[in-house]
Amino acid sequence: MSPRTSVVWTPEFLSYQLSEDHPLNPVRLDLTMRLAAELGVLDDVELLVPEPATEEDLLRVHDPSYLTAVRSAPEMPFDVGHGLGTDDNPIFFGMHEASALICGGSIAAAREIAEGRADRAVNLAGGLHHAMRNRAGGFCVYNDCSVAIAWLLEHGYDRIAYVDVDVHHGDGVQASFYDDPRVLTVSMHQHPLTLWPGTGWPGEFGRDKGEGYAVNVPLPPGTGDAGWQRAFNAVVPSLLKEFRPQILVTECGADTHAEDPLANLELSVDGQRAIYHTLRELAETMAGGKWLVLGGGGYSLFRVVPRSWTHLLATALDRDLDPRRPIPAGWTAHATTLTRQPLPVAMTDSADPAFVPWGDGVTTDRVDGAVVDSRRALFPLHGLDPDDPRD
Repeated sequence: MSPRTSVVWTPEFLSYQLSEDHPLNPVRLDLTMRLAAELGVLDDVELLVPEPATEEDLLRVHDPSYLTAVRSAPEMPFDVGHGLGTDDNPIFFGMHEASALICGGSIAAAREIAEGRADRAVNLAGGLHHAMRNRAGGFCVYNDCSVAIAWLLEHGYDRIAYVDVDVHHGDGVQASFYDDPRVLTVSMHQHPLTLWPGTGWPGEFGRDKGEGYAVNVPLPPGTGDAGWQRAFNAVVPSLLKEFRPQILVTECGADTHAEDPLANLELSVDGQRAIYHTLRELAETMAGGKWLVLGGGGYSLFRVVPRSWTHLLATALDRDLDPRRPIPAGWTAHATTLTRQPLPVAMTDSADPAFVPWGDGVTTDRVDGAVVDSRRALFPLHGLDPDDPRD
């Protein structure tokens, strides 16, 4: 029997409209849902319409003074503080309402799993992983990832694994649970010396009771499909196996792609599809099949995000698409009214995402250096041998 999968979606998510030229233009969400629908991925899927997160929900993660600032900023936009009113996080009318709705979507997805109506649930509008307790950051006002995890902690879960495959460090989620051993946070990201927010070193591995429960794998610029997967598979499955999560929460930013304008990794859509398949397998084998899927970054709005996240939806729904599948003419006709960019013609970049597993004893490659650093920082804290590829 195929796992039951819920998909959270409402057109109101598109109200997260900062400006037409802001990187987080919600057109990427609309284009993704249109592409998935035209390819049949969403056939017979009843989309779940969420309610906005309540103040109680938000206060699990954010300070009351911050909520007040977010609510009042559109009427008093000067010297607001809290990271608001910047180029990354401009103030706009409906900012609180739109951000609370995204958090509500991630809670709704978590609730579907917690209350037994689904084994997997998807909120592509979620994944806003940079917001801190008292500060906006990196296009993120409220941290829906942390809000959903905090909700799960209050509703029967005490071993939650969060795996972040966005090109940027999942700093806000790490900060939310840095001293909490109930949450294992894992972030695969471009090296902090070369990309905002400048955090996510292997030595950031948690504090007090949470020591060992923050995992960071910083990858050098230029890392492609094979190197990314080699690093991931050398570090993450072993730690998940040791942690034994009850649920896997993933932030699936598509900004690792070679065409993304804000970062410098070199993955393909084919490599991202392979990552999603790996996450699905890990949820099945290590988290009892429970998988909460969130979106995240991704700023190649027309050429990359719709294809990548359509593969993500297809993966979560067990409706895997042939990468050679042509892009439907109807989707292309619509997209050409919005951009003059050349559009993709198929669901593939014609790349081979195959990789050689780590453990051949050679660590001269820059990716292998990152693997060794992360394993040596984390594995001993879990009773694992960092130099033994069997661990």
